[in-house]
Amino acid sequence: VQLVESGGGLVQAGGSLRLSCAASGSIFEINSMAWYRLTPGKERELVAAITSSGRNTNYPDSVKGRFTISRDNAKNKVYLQMNSLKPEDTAVYYCNTAPPIHYWGQGTRVTVSS
Repeated sequence: VQLVESGGGLVQAGGSLRLSCAASGSIFEINSMAWYRLTPGKERELVAAITSSGRNTNYPDSVKGRFTISRDNAKNKVYLQMNSLKPEDTAVYYCNTAPPIHYWGQGTRVTVSS
């Protein structure tokens, strides 16, 4: 199993980042995929999900209209375009299946300064 996230960093409020995730073909091909985030003191939160075909996506209200999830099935990759970032988006972001398997990658840290 492989889940490798990248693309995080430090950005000012209002800025954008694009996260990438490389996943093992064995878990990627037939599963919905999602991005989650973890902030100290809070439970892991789902921020975007996409079906295996890529036709359907789902977002919580907290990121709807600002985040866009996409996937490239030929490359076994899933992406998260994050626009209009807010300080409350600061977290470590992870990709996984939806619902998640019990293996998590190292995540990628996103810090949004005010």
